[in-house]
Amino acid sequence: MQCREKLTAYKVPKHVEFRAELPKTLVGKILKRVLVEEELAKQKSAAKP
Repeated sequence: MQCREKLTAYKVPKHVEFRAELPKTLVGKILKRVLVEEELAKQKSAAKP
């Protein structure tokens, strides 16, 4: 709700996922590549009948 009030229409997120932890490197940076791979795997498994 607040996103719709504060952001323009194309910037409003369609989905929000809550996680206990994010994958990180030893330095502490978030591994975005791992998140993308997990999302692609979820999409592939959902597409299979």
